[in-house]
Amino acid sequence: MIHTTDVSLSFGGQLLFKEVNVKFTPGNCYGLIGANGSGKSTFLKMLSRELDPDSGQIHVDSKCRISQLKQDHFAFDAFTVVETVMRGNTRLYEIIEEKDAIYARPDFSEEDGMKAAALEEEFAEMNGWEAESEAAALLAGLEIDDSYHERKMSELTGPEKVKVLLARALFGNPDILLLDEPTNHLDIKSIVWLENFLFRFTNTVIVVSHDRHFLNKVCTHIADIDYGKITAYAGNYAFWRKSAELAQSLRANQKKKDEEKAKELKAFIQRFSANAAKSKQATSRQKQLEKLQLEDLPVSSRKYPFVEFKPEREAGKDILRVEGLTKQIEGDTILNNITFTLNKGEKAIVLCKNTVAIKTLFEILAGELAPDTGTFTWGVTTTKAYFPSDNAAYFNNSDLDILNWLRQYSTDEYESYLRGFLGKMLFTGDDVYKKVNVLSGGERVRCMFARMMLSGANVLMLDEPTNHLDLESITAVNEGLIRYTGSVLFATHDHQFIQTVANRIIDLDDLSGSAGASSYDAYTGYE
Repeated sequence: MIHTTDVSLSFGGQLLFKEVNVKFTPGNCYGLIGANGSGKSTFLKMLSRELDPDSGQIHVDSKCRISQLKQDHFAFDAFTVVETVMRGNTRLYEIIEEKDAIYARPDFSEEDGMKAAALEEEFAEMNGWEAESEAAALLAGLEIDDSYHERKMSELTGPEKVKVLLARALFGNPDILLLDEPTNHLDIKSIVWLENFLFRFTNTVIVVSHDRHFLNKVCTHIADIDYGKITAYAGNYAFWRKSAELAQSLRANQKKKDEEKAKELKAFIQRFSANAAKSKQATSRQKQLEKLQLEDLPVSSRKYPFVEFKPEREAGKDILRVEGLTKQIEGDTILNNITFTLNKGEKAIVLCKNTVAIKTLFEILAGELAPDTGTFTWGVTTTKAYFPSDNAAYFNNSDLDILNWLRQYSTDEYESYLRGFLGKMLFTGDDVYKKVNVLSGGERVRCMFARMMLSGANVLMLDEPTNHLDLESITAVNEGLIRYTGSVLFATHDHQFIQTVANRIIDLDDLSGSAGASSYDAYTGYE
């Protein structure tokens, strides 16, 4: 078991945690949630002893082994893939290296033999003889086949490294498993495999993720960071959200009733306090008033933006026709004879194992890149808004503040009009005067959504719109696209997003680009 006692921490002048007391017990998977900046990753670092709290204690059984997923893509470049995975169990790998060093000695002594025997015994107790096969099984589950095992990590792509680092964290049946955004860069099959692995895992898991479907599949509990505290609740994310909304509603209703009661008591006291016949009743009312606890509801760090895409005009029947699109980049064929149509009212998810192909297709359709061969035609009544996976070009070279940045994209330049859109994206008060070239990833994404809402487009193109967003913002975008009446072409790895928005699949791995199954679950075989 791992638990905290009165843990407090300030970071960068901001109080993140105040006297946190929380327990994580074996056999359970805890989803650690909270608004961006609430300290989720920081808390994991405290649990793994990378960071010390300002006060309080973190208690871990001395026999427990903690394993953590670290997104350091270059830390293991000098090692092979299988060696990197096995290094996930530090003590086991130390034993392997000690044994190899002893057996390699030319003057092998009796003392060496005794030492080697002790190491062999410890090695067997840790299932060392099955270590390589376990590492291979983990890699296979994450679609890293045998041909990669002896390659250096430096030879792998970013997504391949992520899979190996995840296998490293899972290796050796750790007692406590800490996972920070484990589904990032994973394809759907690998995510399904990880869900099944964690479902069978019998020890303690603490996971940070913005993937609501993943949290619902694997979590037995939710650990919510809010009000500077961490509170654990039984149930998955969907159950927690419904419960939290109900609790907040009940508290608000009770506060309203107490305020109305206080108003009635004050009116009675004011009216009859000087009346001798009613003085006893007035005194009684005064005592009732004093007993009422009119406390303000605590201000949550969790804020929900409001995403509303409204087409200024309805599009005609013809939306988009793509015929024979082909594109090579640095000699590699990225798109090969892609043909498809997008019809009115369709919200199509674009799928491909190669994310570069999706990015390239969107850039071509947005007019930012020319195809080598083939054509695409937008309907004459269409108006488009594009959300790229990389939005740096919109911000890096600008010294404008948020308000004037958005003003570039508006025909109505009145501040009150622009503030309306920015307010929906949680930019209020002096926030709108913040320079855009210093915004965080999540703030930039919210600016891009304000720009898209302002456009009034009847066709939306979105490439990974959930990146950098917290769960609340992802939910708001998800619900906004469900309500949207125009046509959508989008790419994302968020399963719930796809499941609730898409009514069409365009699979670029099928070179014809034809539509697949209308159900994403049917397409993926997701149970």
